[in-house]
Amino acid sequence: MASATATGKLSREEFRRQKDLDAARKAGTAPAALDEEGKPINPHIPQYIAQAPWYLDTGAPSLSHQRIPQYDHSADKLDNWYDRGAKAGPAAKKYRKGACENCGAMTHKRQDCLERPRKKGAKFTNKDIAPDEVIQDVASGYDAKRDRWNGYDPAEHKRVYEEYAAVEAARQKLREEEIDKRTTTDLAAVRKVAKAGKEKSEGKDDDFGSSEDEDEDQDKYAEAADAVGQKLDTKTRITVRNLRIREDTAKYLINLDPSSAYYDPKTRSMRDNPLKNVPPEEARFAGDNFLRYSGEAPEVQKLQLFAWNAAQRGNDVHINALPTQGQLLHKEYIKKKEELKDTTKVSILSKYGGEEYLQKAPKELLQGQTEEYVEYSRTGQVIKGKERAKVKSKYAEDVYINNHTAVWGSWYDMATGQWGYACCHSAVHMSYCTGEAGIKAAEESSAKHLLQSSSSSSMPPPPVPEPESAEERKKKAEELFSKKRLGEGDLALDKDKLAQAISEERKRKARAGDDDGDRFGKKQKSSYEVTEEELEAYRMNRRLTEDPMANYVDTEL
Repeated sequence: MASATATGKLSREEFRRQKDLDAARKAGTAPAALDEEGKPINPHIPQYIAQAPWYLDTGAPSLSHQRIPQYDHSADKLDNWYDRGAKAGPAAKKYRKGACENCGAMTHKRQDCLERPRKKGAKFTNKDIAPDEVIQDVASGYDAKRDRWNGYDPAEHKRVYEEYAAVEAARQKLREEEIDKRTTTDLAAVRKVAKAGKEKSEGKDDDFGSSEDEDEDQDKYAEAADAVGQKLDTKTRITVRNLRIREDTAKYLINLDPSSAYYDPKTRSMRDNPLKNVPPEEARFAGDNFLRYSGEAPEVQKLQLFAWNAAQRGNDVHINALPTQGQLLHKEYIKKKEELKDTTKVSILSKYGGEEYLQKAPKELLQGQTEEYVEYSRTGQVIKGKERAKVKSKYAEDVYINNHTAVWGSWYDMATGQWGYACCHSAVHMSYCTGEAGIKAAEESSAKHLLQSSSSSSMPPPPVPEPESAEERKKKAEELFSKKRLGEGDLALDKDKLAQAISEERKRKARAGDDDGDRFGKKQKSSYEVTEEELEAYRMNRRLTEDPMANYVDTEL
């Protein structure tokens, strides 16, 4: 199978010949395949090893893909040192064209400048022009390119030694000044302490340091370190416990129900009660909120809030520095606040009255007595004490906007068929409420009210009818039977034909079963045209009940 490296799909005959050749090579009857170097390939090598992948396949049998490729490692040398941060001579005096607009160097542009961006660059000021950098072409490989110490001068590390030596000298000077300030007169003790400090400084190894100094520093740091689970102040020796004792049961192990109170692992707090069926007074842990809102904790919070507010107003009140003064000021503030509240209440009642409405039954009688402990927020939501009420709707309820006292859709206008607000009878959505004035204006602007007002104000009272003569009655009859009253001309109607048309129209009205649309059906088939007399008869006999607004009755009036 070592020679099975040909690319492409083989036919059945070629595949059979390839299998026979591989079997002969394994049996030793056929010569082994040779690679590109002329070396024989072991026929017993499996195909998945002998066959090259598609991206390394050369089309000939070979095992070169299994060998380590030969790369040129000449560029990977780490001894290609370059001078980091070297400058090429002194800086220029004036700005040169093509230089960096920020610092004035010719070796880079403004977007590649590593100096702090100036308010006005060297291009415009011609001041503080930076010297040009030395650009070195270092052909580095993968390792040399990522060598963080390439170009570093070890001589620069002497600055670290010099800095530590300066710090030690200053420390020695402070010790000597402290000794001088002492009131002792024992010069021998002073010289002894100074000599000991001098010997200690001379005995230090500049390269490796002193093991005694290291031990002394370790002891000093170990003494100031905090113990596990404690916050220890070495100066005051006050221990503050910020972790629970290992024997105590963890909060999250009190109730293993996943739907119980939430435990925050970051702050190690559980605000709700993990055991809902156990009263908070009897439970060994009732939640952090129960401890926070029980006992004297709320009073302490109020006192702290009073101190903060007083400090913002310019008063020197500090609870930790002067606790007694802060508590007395808080009591005085509460007393004055209650007195001011009472005087304000008395003045308002004396001016406006209504004291009888403030007298009500005790809260115990109105709401009943219960042993259940429930806390509510300012918005009326249950904080603790029982299960939180489920939200009834995702939309906001009883929310009135634009001074309205009713919601949109609480009133329906029968005249126009529109919805509106019941408080002002406004049919415009998101409009501002006008109250009773809006209702009055809506009634006055209605069509029925306008018709009644126009008919009552514009039309004069009906005149007293005068006795008519026979000629005037005859003239009115002619006007009645003519087309002039409809503005269609001075065409006179035939009285006989009109009388006949009126009688036929009355007969048609008497037939209630016939359809009005088939009034002239038979005559229309013979291309019959309706005469003026028939139209006038229809107009004269038309009933007012056929008017679509005849049966309309306004229930709001």
